[in-house]
Amino acid sequence: MKSFKQVSVLQKFLLWKTKHLSEQQFTLILSAIIGFTAGLGAVAIKNLTHFMQELLEGEFIVNYHHAFYFIFPVIGLAIVYFIIKYLIRKPLGHGIPSTLYAISKKKGIMERFQMYASLITAPITVGFGGSVGLEGPTVATGASLGSNISRMFRMNQSMRTLLIGCAAAGAMSSIFKAPIAAIIFAIEVFSLDLTLVSMLPLLTASVSAILTSYFFFGSDTIIPFVLEDDFTISQVPFYVVLGCISALGSIYFTSVYFKVQKLFLSIKNSFLRLILAGLGLGIILYFIPPLYGEGYGVINSLLAENYQEALQTNFFDAFLDNIWVVIILLAGLVVFKIFATSLTFAAGGVGGIFAPVLFMGSALGHCFALLVNHLGFLNKPISVGSFTMVGMAGLMAGVLHAPLTAIFLIAELTGGYALFVPLMITALISYLITHAFQPHSVYTMELAQRGELLTHDKDKTILTLLEIKKVIEKNFQVLTENMTLGDIVKEGVVKSSRNIFPVVDEDYNFKGIILLDNIRTIMFDQKMYEKVKVYDLMQNAPDVIDLKDSRMQTIMNKFQKTDAWNLPVVKDGKYIGFISKSKLLTAYRQKLIEVTV
Repeated sequence: MKSFKQVSVLQKFLLWKTKHLSEQQFTLILSAIIGFTAGLGAVAIKNLTHFMQELLEGEFIVNYHHAFYFIFPVIGLAIVYFIIKYLIRKPLGHGIPSTLYAISKKKGIMERFQMYASLITAPITVGFGGSVGLEGPTVATGASLGSNISRMFRMNQSMRTLLIGCAAAGAMSSIFKAPIAAIIFAIEVFSLDLTLVSMLPLLTASVSAILTSYFFFGSDTIIPFVLEDDFTISQVPFYVVLGCISALGSIYFTSVYFKVQKLFLSIKNSFLRLILAGLGLGIILYFIPPLYGEGYGVINSLLAENYQEALQTNFFDAFLDNIWVVIILLAGLVVFKIFATSLTFAAGGVGGIFAPVLFMGSALGHCFALLVNHLGFLNKPISVGSFTMVGMAGLMAGVLHAPLTAIFLIAELTGGYALFVPLMITALISYLITHAFQPHSVYTMELAQRGELLTHDKDKTILTLLEIKKVIEKNFQVLTENMTLGDIVKEGVVKSSRNIFPVVDEDYNFKGIILLDNIRTIMFDQKMYEKVKVYDLMQNAPDVIDLKDSRMQTIMNKFQKTDAWNLPVVKDGKYIGFISKSKLLTAYRQKLIEVTV
């Protein structure tokens, strides 16, 4: 609990801010601070991971490193398991999906432990060989900082969401040194409105973060690549084919990811889940060492066409001079990377899918280019490096449903826009095909299935943010089936200001409704008071809202379909109350003001 002195200092600052700074000026200052802290978070997570990897590749272990691939991941995942269970003591969740959930269902409020939890657990997961990335945990760390800073300064929900987006942009900008792609990532993935009000803070955070990265890492980039081959119009058909193949890879990625997660979630014992998934991961890494860790080293080796370094194996090292062996091994990386990633998550590892997507995309594009070049029907070979980079964009556009992020990220990584047209072709085709089969990204699929996903559609976003329980009205006089007309008048009409009466049985199960119009002609005829029963007068409701299954979009559709002004709400069949169209529209208007002001 804050001390009186702390509260007093904060109040004084808020008063000073109100007098001397406009809301926009203060938001820009906060976005710069959040960009800086997100950049620091990225630096910390990266350095901790590299430190752990160096420890595990010491003089004694380095000679037996492949043999240790089997056990390293299990040790790292076990450490993460005990940290979460006994130190953090709260479920951590995955980085970007948990941030999206906080925006959708918790008004952008993220708990304080999320500011440091991923900072500890993600480097251990990846450092010990977990086949996941660090981008998601970095974004979650920055987003939590943005959320808690905005809460401290008592900002509304829309500003809190914007600052979370600033943190995401800052994290991506710092990691990839791609400030424009980072801004687009925040807009595409977090469904932020593209306005001047949002653009300036995002730009400020992105610049602040990339300056932080330059300060600590210099001009080094995570994927240093110099584009040497120009794009020619004759290559368009190959980029179209690569877009189609990327779409298939994206669908495969998402399908395997959720099927593996579902399979292991059926195991209720979390420690048993850790052992089984960890051992499965260890076996895969032993036989396919390039799947160890994030995989950026493999990507860079592929770009340099150094297959001895990229495809280090226990069994095929002597055959890497044969290009067809290389092609088969690259195809194996594409097939098995998602299994390694899914098993890491299933075992309780903390990480993200951004790096695995780039890894698979690079292997896919590289494999495709080698295959085309060695089939022997081209007079001039296509650029292997260019197709490797474009393959990353294709898979990113499909899996993440973020085609603009994919285009601008690879364009910035390649240091120019010479690949812009190929990137647009491949990313667009991959996205359109994937979207047709999987309408939601790997980040948003679970939220979308629960009706809790924010989108760029303003109406749907507002409906998602509305809470059903807050619009339920309970000031209705409840009638039972065996009541008489006299009871209806005395217990219902006299005591109620409403013209509708819910009817329940003795167990409070909802049975129907009686409208005032149903009894208006007979309610003053006392001769009928004992003759007419409730079950003689009641009728079915136009529709019923189930509290457990209904979402706001569903409820609005029911009102539109039935043209009713009041609909009953039940839970497990038992009467709860009513939702009125007027109350719902009033709540909608209030929420619209809240999130746009």
